[in-house]
This record gives sequence, C-alpha cells and structure tokens, in this order.
Amino acid sequence: MKKYIRLFSFIAIVFVTILFTNTISKSNEPEIKNVAESYEIRAVKTPDNMELAGEPVPLNKADIKERMDRELLVNTYWQSNGLLLIKRANKFFPIIEPLLEKYGLPDDFKYLCVAESGLINIPSSKGAAGYWHFMPATGREYGLEVNKNVDERYNLEKSTRVAAEYLKRAKRKLGSWTLAAAAYNAGNGRISQRMRQQQTNNYYDLLLNAETGRYIFRILALKEVLSNPKKYGFVYDQEDLYTFPHTYEVKVDTTITNIANFAKNCGITYKDLKLVNPWLREIRLNNKSRKTYTIKIPVH
Repeated sequence: MKKYIRLFSFIAIVFVTILFTNTISKSNEPEIKNVAESYEIRAVKTPDNMELAGEPVPLNKADIKERMDRELLVNTYWQSNGLLLIKRANKFFPIIEPLLEKYGLPDDFKYLCVAESGLINIPSSKGAAGYWHFMPATGREYGLEVNKNVDERYNLEKSTRVAAEYLKRAKRKLGSWTLAAAAYNAGNGRISQRMRQQQTNNYYDLLLNAETGRYIFRILALKEVLSNPKKYGFVYDQEDLYTFPHTYEVKVDTTITNIANFAKNCGITYKDLKLVNPWLREIRLNNKSRKTYTIKIPVH
C-alpha cells in the first residue's frame, strides 16, 4: 500500500511541476492579438464644405457625398501612394504654383496634375506623356515640339503653360472650371455633347462614364489629403520630403552631337542632366532649325 502511495505522490509532483513550468513558459511568450485589436480601419469623415477653384461641391446630394467618400477612402488608405505624393508635391509644387499664377489658372489645378501623372514622367497606356499627360497631337496643337529627339511634353514649365491654355479655353467654352477639368479627361466635344443630351450645364448633374465620373472627385480628394496630410494619418518630418535640385540654365542654339560629353564639360553626369531635362529624349540634340533651347544644369 505504501508503495502505491509513494508512486501516486511522485506522479502528482511530476504533474504539478509540468503544469507550473508550462504556465511560466506561456507567461513569458508575447500575447498574440487579433489584427482588429491593434489596427483600426476608420471611416473617413467627408468635410462639410469642399470646392474646386472656388466652385462648391453639392455634398448635400447623397450620390455626390458617396462618390466623394469613395475617393477620400482610396486616397487615405492607399498609404504608400499617398505618402509618395506628399513627398513629390514638396518637390514640384514650388515650380508649378507660380506658373499657374503666371498663366491665370486657379491654384487648385496643381491637383489635376497629380491626378494625371502622380508627378512622375511615365507615359500612360494610351500614349499621353509628361506631368500633365498630353497626347502627342494635343501637345503639337499648342505649340510643343514632340518627336523622337525632343518631346516638350516632358518639360514641366512648357507643359504647364499648355495645360493652362487648354483649361482656360475649355472654361470659356463650357462655362465652369469644374467642367473644364472634366473636359481635360474626356475632351471638350464629349462633355459638350453630354451637356446637350442631358440638358444640364453642371458637372455634378451629368451622368458620365466611370473614369470621367470619378475624375473631379479624385482631384478633390487629392486636394483634401495633400492639404491636410496629418488629418488623414500621414506623419513625416520635413527632411523626409523630396526637393528639386538647384540648377542654372544654359542657352543652346546649335546641335549637341553627344549629350554625355556636353554634361561632362559642365561637370555633371549624363544621368544628372537627363533627370532635370527629361524632354531631351536621345543621346544627341539634332536642332537642325537652330532653335534656342534652355537646358538646366544641376548644381552639386
């Protein structure tokens, strides 16, 4: 009998020891939480009042508020893209803003430029290029040189002038800046046709294709988020933002047979020169017409 009592006592001691050891081990392990306990996806509150170039958005209409909410959500929770746009805006807005003022275009249209290209010089699938995303024919119509050697759609200063001319012309034809912005996406003819068919001169009352129907709301969302980044959860230091390099200008009215040699003579690399002059599309500048070009030279 005593033998069984000793065996039972030994088993009990071993069991208690194992239980205690497991308890200690688990207490040292980090607590695993459900994602919902540490991460919140909050609904975005639509501002009470919004406007584009001084023209109010009728947020009292349910479908308008819903469409605005969609774009605010997309541009708030696509965090990596939003932060990149904030960084690039710091680089390019100081160039774009005074040009818009010079050419008589409301400041809000810098957000149209963001909507078009994301402030990067990557052509669209349809062939639109430059920060303002012009098609080749449109660029040429407004006086830009567009060919394999030189493509001034990639010249920010010149393409901003063209954008201003296009939008001001569209506004005179269609009657509002909002419709002019819609026409930038769909074309003057298509917007005019829809206005006649649907008997309205208000963008927010038009039934349009999906892309143009979202276009103005995307611009408005970009304006709201880029104007109030911390309100939408974007946290950064000034040093995190991108800046455009300091440059000086050189006038050229002759052929440049080798741009790499030209850059080297200026004390910079070929890449350095092309990054600030993306409108130079090849290794040489043909310039058979002896046109005067302005080339930016970065200062290191």
